[in-house]
Amino acid sequence: MKTVGLLGGMSWESTAGYYKAINEGVKQQLGGLHSARIVLFSVDFEPIERLQREGDWEGAARVLAEAARKIEGAGADFLLICTNTMHKVAPQIQSAIGIPLLHIADATADVLVSNQVKKVGLLGTAFTMEQDFYKGRLQEQFGIEVMVPAADDRRIVHSVIYEELCLGTITPESKAEFLRIIDGLLASGAEGVILGCTEISMLVTQADTAVPLYDTTRIHADRAVAELIRTAN
Repeated sequence: MKTVGLLGGMSWESTAGYYKAINEGVKQQLGGLHSARIVLFSVDFEPIERLQREGDWEGAARVLAEAARKIEGAGADFLLICTNTMHKVAPQIQSAIGIPLLHIADATADVLVSNQVKKVGLLGTAFTMEQDFYKGRLQEQFGIEVMVPAADDRRIVHSVIYEELCLGTITPESKAEFLRIIDGLLASGAEGVILGCTEISMLVTQADTAVPLYDTTRIHADRAVAELIRTAN
């Protein structure tokens, strides 16, 4: 079995979900007492979030690239960045290491293409919804049209992520708001909605709506499991 490197802590709430999902996936595939070979580096999110707010993405890239080098040095065969937003600096991280980085947007796009989805809604941090590093990748490399909520709803989504979900707070009021926003994307023509922040699935799941949801945490974890066991004996 290969060893997966997890660059996590952004937030630790969702990183815990990655750890659980990957181990469950390996157990399901291989049975018995099998579990995943994982190297985890969990950063302190407070300074990373400050760099995000200040727009110092190069500073954030340096911190994460150093962590990625340590993950590689500890024996990982490939790397996952356990957050959608910080894939903004995925190129800098990939250039700092010699192992492959499995991009969360690529894994998600492969599922969308398999499901023949051509137009999809995207929920995430303001950085993910408004900047081009994620939407542009889906559109340019996979031909998927990406829709985002209106400005007021984007502010709600961003606020709930940072002020509630990253702190482990789940409220019925925020769930209702997210479901309203999801319904609005469907009404505007989306064929499904990407949960493009790894914390969102803590609040909203497929059981809450008939709108097809694409949980990036689960999709990314599933891709890691497939890579882990690809050469397993």
